[in-house]
Amino acid sequence: MTATTVDLPTTDATLTRQDRCDRCGAQAFVRATLPAADGLELLFCGHHFRAHELKLVAAGATIVDERHRIDEQPAER
Repeated sequence: MTATTVDLPTTDATLTRQDRCDRCGAQAFVRATLPAADGLELLFCGHHFRAHELKLVAAGATIVDERHRIDEQPAER
């Protein structure tokens, strides 16, 4: 099985600063959806995604990878 990876442009980001890694609580930049678990969504920081990437791919997860946004400055409010 292969995973589907979706890279979104910065303007269409789906993850916000409020989304947190399910492992450590850091800001999440990757969302993995597992089809075998009825669409269970897991959020990961870059570090924990790298640690679990191969298992997620093997499980056929759909992956939304926004790690390209890690160095972005937050928008002014």
